[in-house]
Amino acid sequence: MVAFPRLVLPVVAATLITVLGGCSDDADAIRRIRSQRQAKMQSQTQQDHIGETFSLLNRLVDLNPDEAERQIAYHLNRWSEDRDEVKADDISELLRTISDVLPPEAVQQRIDRKNFTRDDTDHLRDSYLFKKISDWVNRESSDDPVLTDWLTEQEKKSSEAALQIRTAARLFDWTVRNIAYEAKIPVVPAPPAPPMSMGMTFQGAGYRQTDYETVWRGTGDALQRAGVFTQLCRQSGLTAFVLAIPSTDDGSLDPWCVGVLIDKEIYLFEPELGVFIPGPGQVGVATLSDARKDASVLRRLNVPGFFDYPYAKDDIQQTVALLNVVPEAISPRMKELQSGLAGDRRMVTYVDAPSLAKQIDSISGISGVRLWNVPLLAEAYRTDMETAASRDPVFQFWYQSRWAILEADIDTSRQLAVARWNHLLGKFDNDESDDSKGARVLYLAMRAPEFEIADLRIDVNLQIAYGIRRERGTESEVYDRQVQQVQAMMRQGKRSATYWISLIQYDDQRYETAETWFAKRVLDENQPSLWIPAARYNLARTQELLGNLDSAVELYKTVGSPQEHGNRIRARLIQKQTD
Repeated sequence: MVAFPRLVLPVVAATLITVLGGCSDDADAIRRIRSQRQAKMQSQTQQDHIGETFSLLNRLVDLNPDEAERQIAYHLNRWSEDRDEVKADDISELLRTISDVLPPEAVQQRIDRKNFTRDDTDHLRDSYLFKKISDWVNRESSDDPVLTDWLTEQEKKSSEAALQIRTAARLFDWTVRNIAYEAKIPVVPAPPAPPMSMGMTFQGAGYRQTDYETVWRGTGDALQRAGVFTQLCRQSGLTAFVLAIPSTDDGSLDPWCVGVLIDKEIYLFEPELGVFIPGPGQVGVATLSDARKDASVLRRLNVPGFFDYPYAKDDIQQTVALLNVVPEAISPRMKELQSGLAGDRRMVTYVDAPSLAKQIDSISGISGVRLWNVPLLAEAYRTDMETAASRDPVFQFWYQSRWAILEADIDTSRQLAVARWNHLLGKFDNDESDDSKGARVLYLAMRAPEFEIADLRIDVNLQIAYGIRRERGTESEVYDRQVQQVQAMMRQGKRSATYWISLIQYDDQRYETAETWFAKRVLDENQPSLWIPAARYNLARTQELLGNLDSAVELYKTVGSPQEHGNRIRARLIQKQTD
């Protein structure tokens, strides 16, 4: 046996300890690497699920709705499996403000649901679409020329606040130009009213369309415009809400305008008139504090000899803020989802309603904050309409026919729907990277010649080309009526596509081309459509940008236009700038 010197033993021991310790360190390092790799793989898997969700949302209009909803719920549930549970906020006080529409426990069930379900798709679709719109609209070319000088002055005071005001003005301006004005009481013929729930009236203001249907169809009343505008503001990081005036008799609320909270001031935008409320001296955008202190702010919304504004300074000393949110938007699962979105996938899916209410309620002149009941009423209204349609074929035809060209399950409607979707996403032109067609090309394809539409009744080959088939046993008279319905749809689709192309030309800064399209195609006397008043307004806006201010003012003063009151106010603001 070999004997080691005494001094060597400690060295050997130290060496062994070092080696063993090194092995331990290596093992720890290996474990850390494996853990990091596993976390990375898990992250990539989660990211893939989010990616799949966004891919589905992007193509939603072109997919089978049931399958798309199922897939979206599946991917989001897989993504959220290993994430920590998010604590729910206490919103009991706010829920009581809509208890007359839906019991708090029913709303709470929609909020507390831990898993994503197919019922979440509408909210996710809205968040995605309004985010996309707000992104491409919020650019310099969307500035309202009436506000240019004032906004420049605001930047000298606070660049951050001025930037937010500018964004709000851009989004409101887009809303007014793209959501054709409808009266709160519609003038279109309708069948007798079916049974209605929740005390609603048939074709009632605000709730006869959802926010999505309003932006999708491009037409709506003042409350629906307010809904679209607040949705766009939310996706741009702005706090926007409907301001309502409480009745001194019964406490009922009369929606007035939209307020946008910026730097402790509430800026006022009037969707009924289609104009921002001008500030003192008819300069800039008025704040709530301006309107509460200076009687001339609301008084100047009168148009002497034509229109009286229904509200005055004393009426708006105390107003109630109404938050445009659905139950899903205040749920923990949407809060969790929003925290996991980054980069191009960032969008607002969650609203911290209690904090928002506290922030708004601290502003002088706000007497309370509530959830707006219109989103829930819109859901109930749609259910009532679908129930009535299932029971009465005549009512079904009326309910579905007006927007069948955009929403029916036929090839022509699907093509227009894809065009409209791309338009709202800001995809105007073809994308060579994925060989997809832009809205402009797809809209143009909808513009069949009038002679071709007219010949559809007598040309069998043309009927075959358009996919019209006469079922065996169908009487000639019945088949002829069916062909006439197709002709009406084609004309509606053509004229809608023509109007929407005109809007694209405007938003693409092709103002001379837009002028031609609005004036010679949409406003063609031989091509009557529901878009005539909106096209006339947008033609006036185009004339402003081309420097033809006299022509713009003349168009704004068109007697009988649905938005004549607000148009005359805009004409006055233009004339004031040129004096």
